[in-house]
Amino acid sequence: MMYGQLEGTDLVVLDRRFASCFAGYIRVERLWTGSIWSEGPVWFSAARHLVWSDIPNNRMLRYADGGGVSVFREASNNANGNTIDNQGRLVTCEHLTRRVTRTEICGSITVLADRWQGRRFNSPNDVTVKSDDSIWFTDPTYGIDSDWEGARQDSDIGASHVYRIDPGSGEVTAVVTDMVRPNGIAFSPDETYLYVADTGATHVENGPRHIRRYAVNADGTGVSGGDVFCTCTAGLFDGFRLDSDGRIWTSTGEGVHCYDPDGTLIGKVLIPEIVANVAFGGVKRNRLFIAGTTSLYAIYLTVRGARPG
Repeated sequence: MMYGQLEGTDLVVLDRRFASCFAGYIRVERLWTGSIWSEGPVWFSAARHLVWSDIPNNRMLRYADGGGVSVFREASNNANGNTIDNQGRLVTCEHLTRRVTRTEICGSITVLADRWQGRRFNSPNDVTVKSDDSIWFTDPTYGIDSDWEGARQDSDIGASHVYRIDPGSGEVTAVVTDMVRPNGIAFSPDETYLYVADTGATHVENGPRHIRRYAVNADGTGVSGGDVFCTCTAGLFDGFRLDSDGRIWTSTGEGVHCYDPDGTLIGKVLIPEIVANVAFGGVKRNRLFIAGTTSLYAIYLTVRGARPG
């Protein structure tokens, strides 16, 4: 087994377990460039296209399988993170309006949540959907810190939490309240764990730059624990996704890092710019789409994403 960067590739093997995740001839492709800050990629299997956010440009873009990028939505309210729910609908975190919305099949937009205990959210950032249809999202202050990714405003809540939207009542509850700036979020394939990135180092000297792992309660409505699962070695973690075997594929300052379920950093996919988020897609859900700062990249893997979007 050869370790280190494979000659002529964008892949760095740190552990033999990473080598089984790709074919030896695989390369990273740059599919498109022209954004300011790409975020929130989500794959729609039925339409065979990817939608992602270009936050400062206040738009969402669409990549059609086989090539071609078009504008999906202008005036997107500085949309950030996106996912797909169990009925195939787009769920979006909006910075400017400080809310979480759902785009219906007909194209209309439904507001799922914009307040907690009567106070407006900061700027919902990333989102995931559980198998019971509940929606879980993070709410740091990045969209209200300046006018760059939203609008400069004060925080009504005065803290940054992780929230759950109940699928029946629509009630919003705070499920994680001990983070500095919660960011990326995803469940393990069996939904026994919730992973959340904390990028608090952007606001606190020597602050957190890690992913924490919480145990999901038996009734599925809350979490406990929250030990540090891994710490970023290149910049900050942002968005991430898990494959069907429980590996975490996470954005970093040098590309994508892959962590084994035991917390070991086993490999890297190097990208020539900061990466904000990733999503599994393609016909077999074995193509990792990578939202770099200005560009959309992709690489085929021999593993599949744990869930659509």
